Amino acid sequence: MSMGAGITGVFDTRVGELRGSTCMGLQYEAAAGALADAGLAAAQVDGVLCAYSFTEPHLMPASVFCEYAGIHPDVCYSIQAGGATACIMVMQAAALVASGQCRHVLCVTGDNRLTGMSRDGAVAALSEVGHPQFERPYGISVPASYALVARRYMHEYGVTGEQLAAIAVEHRRHAGLHPNAHKRDPITVEDVMRSRPISTPLRMLDCCLISDGAAAVVVSAPDAIGETRASGIGILGAGQGHTHEHIVAAPSLTDFGCKQSSRIAFERAGVRPADIDVAEIYDSFTITLLVELESIGFFGRGEAGAAAAAGELGLRGRLPCNTHGGLLSYGHSGAAGGMFHVVEGVRQLRGEAQARQVPDARLAFVHGDGGILSAHCSLVLGR
Repeated sequence: MSMGAGITGVFDTRVGELRGSTCMGLQYEAAAGALADAGLAAAQVDGVLCAYSFTEPHLMPASVFCEYAGIHPDVCYSIQAGGATACIMVMQAAALVASGQCRHVLCVTGDNRLTGMSRDGAVAALSEVGHPQFERPYGISVPASYALVARRYMHEYGVTGEQLAAIAVEHRRHAGLHPNAHKRDPITVEDVMRSRPISTPLRMLDCCLISDGAAAVVVSAPDAIGETRASGIGILGAGQGHTHEHIVAAPSLTDFGCKQSSRIAFERAGVRPADIDVAEIYDSFTITLLVELESIGFFGRGEAGAAAAAGELGLRGRLPCNTHGGLLSYGHSGAAGGMFHVVEGVRQLRGEAQARQVPDARLAFVHGDGGILSAHCSLVLGR
């Protein structure tokens, strides 16, 4: 079963420390690249969805982008759901074309988070995730919240720091094969374990990067795919799951909304986790990925850590995962972090991933999560 929409264009800019870059400049570069990839002119775009920005915040980011890019769409709005934003944008774009409201929807994400923000500004922006009455006064931070989840998982399922470190090591290995990745130098489990504690048990190399960069995709209606250069990668299924916003209100520290979002996406696509050839799953921290791999059903409870240590997430493993290096090593530019996962999933299905290509990849699973494992969106993509 298909949602009747296809991803016909993808593009991501260089990521990392991009001196002189601006949020709008990066977003425009990504949008122009995605349109060129699809073989479309800007005038053919009748829907634009944009994400939020930390460096150029605005009440109406999508309108600001359209003004900057000289685009005048029929449908235009912004989506803000943290790290789930990119997948939700793709799901929403698919709904817009399926309902006949649009033919080609441009989804744009990007920010110059590394060079465009001070260290204090970045910390302040992330501290706003905490509940103003019940968390912030007590010094909550995003890493501390995820550390609570890691501690619970270690207690409940025997997950070790070395197993979490194996995830970071595998991601860095994949990033080393991607010419655009922010961090490409190999690391070892020992390097991760020796890196600076950020919020125990999470260390520096358990945490995602902060990068400049942007990514965009074009989603087209089935009867409009013929106008594009690409045959289109099908959006076969999509789903969301929402259990809480603040970690103080989470119903569990081991069960999260990815269970619901993935179940819905798999059901709509008519496939099972075992059918997936390659997975691109949000990895803000090593523990984020481990939790999601188990909740989604790729591994049983307590099995994902040992699987990572055994190389099962590698390019020749049981479930090649985050083949571009993920947020941990490829880069994290706000909402674009999640869109990098979408772009990589499409490239794998097109057979364009070069040295990191998973042989004969036909089905990809892409997942984004926002907040503290709060908002979840899952996509099943297929060729």
